[in-house]
Amino acid sequence: MNGTARISDTELEKAMLDLAARCAPGKTFDPTDVARVLAGASPDAWGRIMPPVRRMAVRLAEEGRLVIYRKGKPADPAAFKGVYRLGPPRLD
Repeated sequence: MNGTARISDTELEKAMLDLAARCAPGKTFDPTDVARVLAGASPDAWGRIMPPVRRMAVRLAEEGRLVIYRKGKPADPAAFKGVYRLGPPRLD
């Protein structure tokens, strides 16, 4: 898929949850990985979809299907700022 096409919420959700499912226990992934999967390697392409990636990450975190990490610790999806990583919910 190229970076000029609109990425649907369904595509975003699937890509994000697929990457989360592939994470080793205790590991996280960079949200740019999601954007690169959907838009390609060019920063001009994947950079444009980072705002929708963030919105989907917040939605999935609020639903308990994903965890947003900030400085290695779970962050409040409604209040985090800055650089973040994503991971699957822990099954402790």
